[in-house]
Amino acid sequence: MRTPLRRTSCSALAALALAAPLAAGPVALGAAPGPPVAVAAKTCSSGYTHAVIGGEQKCLRRGEFCAHRYNAQYHRYGFSCTKRDSRGDYHLT
Repeated sequence: MRTPLRRTSCSALAALALAAPLAAGPVALGAAPGPPVAVAAKTCSSGYTHAVIGGEQKCLRRGEFCAHRYNAQYHRYGFSCTKRDSRGDYHLT
């Protein structure tokens, strides 16, 4: 048979267990507060244009191979992926 004291202590413990992670915050979980970390962008050589195509950083230049499915993304950087060679590969123009 349970006593009222046990029910109260069990519910109190349950409430504390649920509230503890909320009260702890990110500092107690191991994340140190501070400024956001910057990630350096890919650097391209002279004559190349830095771009993000298909979620990846690329260095673009006229004549390079390209993926025709990303043609709209190449247009953002002033290129077109339409020229095909004798093998059927696309190149930037």
